[in-house]
Amino acid sequence: MTLYDEIVNKEAKISLIGLGYVGMPIAVAFGKKAEVLGFDISKEKVALYKKGIDPTKEVGDDVISKTTVDFTSDAERLKEAKFHIVAVPTPVNDDHTPNLKPVESASHTLGKQLTKGSIVVYESTVYPGVTEDICIPILEEESGLKAGVDFKVGFSPERINPGDKVHRLETIVKVVSGQDDESLDIISKVYELVVEAGVYKAESIKVAEAAKVIENSQRDINIAFMNELSIIFNKLDIDTKAVLKAAGTKWNFLNFSPGLVGGHCIGVDPYYLTYKAEQVGYHSRIILAGRQINDEMGHYVVENLVKKLIKANVPVKTARVGILGFTFKENTPDTRNTRVIDIVEELKEYGVQPLIVDPVADENELKEEYGLKLNTMEDLKDMDALIVAVGHDEFLNLSFEQLESFYKDVPNEQRVLVDVKSILDKKKYLASGYNYWRL
Repeated sequence: MTLYDEIVNKEAKISLIGLGYVGMPIAVAFGKKAEVLGFDISKEKVALYKKGIDPTKEVGDDVISKTTVDFTSDAERLKEAKFHIVAVPTPVNDDHTPNLKPVESASHTLGKQLTKGSIVVYESTVYPGVTEDICIPILEEESGLKAGVDFKVGFSPERINPGDKVHRLETIVKVVSGQDDESLDIISKVYELVVEAGVYKAESIKVAEAAKVIENSQRDINIAFMNELSIIFNKLDIDTKAVLKAAGTKWNFLNFSPGLVGGHCIGVDPYYLTYKAEQVGYHSRIILAGRQINDEMGHYVVENLVKKLIKANVPVKTARVGILGFTFKENTPDTRNTRVIDIVEELKEYGVQPLIVDPVADENELKEEYGLKLNTMEDLKDMDALIVAVGHDEFLNLSFEQLESFYKDVPNEQRVLVDVKSILDKKKYLASGYNYWRL
């Protein structure tokens, strides 16, 4: 009987290590087919899950309250499982080098509890070589076991898109890999229990690792191109959105838009790839150029806001500025690596302390990670300027009159409106005399 058979017969457990935006939905999905142990070092997070509360809003409170997943922060309980999935964050340091501490820490924790016959699958995004060169040695050291003999290791890059209710774990083809044919076969079968779209067997762990980082690097480069076009067209006094709409009528035109590029993947993964490239003697040109453009967009947005304030005869230093949205993308509470923080920091350079309104963002995360507090819609009074930074549904549904009520009682020519996401009716605001600008 293989480990796959034991899992199907509920004689062996699956563990999920890391219960964030990626790990928790995976745990819940497997919980419908197998015995699952959900582990996270955060006792507070585990307590919420046990109460039936989903702080990530990825699957919802109702699903969490009904799931059979056994949530725990007790690392020793990992001994109960034989198939382990590691789904912890892999951020970058301030100097844009990979921060592997979370995945290394998870490997140390798991290694201490690892038993013979187990399989460990990493889902955390890394550069090619991390699983075999860094994670496996830690597992061997902590467990006293030998990889490939006493336990097996694989890699299956996560493709969960936070806030996306269409492209879910079950509906996205899952890339899987293993250190040998036996482990690859078992890993494939286990994931096929929950992934309706099927699996793709990569020929090696390094291939699977590389596939993940280039997926997001490709998207990052395409958005950087759109951002560069936005800068060019702005200087030419041409509306970027109108240009993209016209170009989009061609069948093979790629549908990307300019904007802030943050989050735990697109704004991070390219640095993992370029870091590894530097180690083997190659300095990236295209990837890093794209990153530089995207990293500077917060500065660019504020630069144009200031120009509009000056045009409206509003003193910049005393301007009351409101920011609608702080999360890294729409309709998700996730603020990790949000580039809206660049707008906030740049405004502070001008002496402006903006009011931040985000009905979706995790308020505690905002305070702990950025030292900021959230305001409410009611706080938006007598504003000189508004920046629509995130396209939350709540902001899409704001009427012209509601938005107008946030401003000072002055002529529209003195009201500045920056629409980063291009979600507002440009013609209407321009016709009304607003100092309107968008990417």
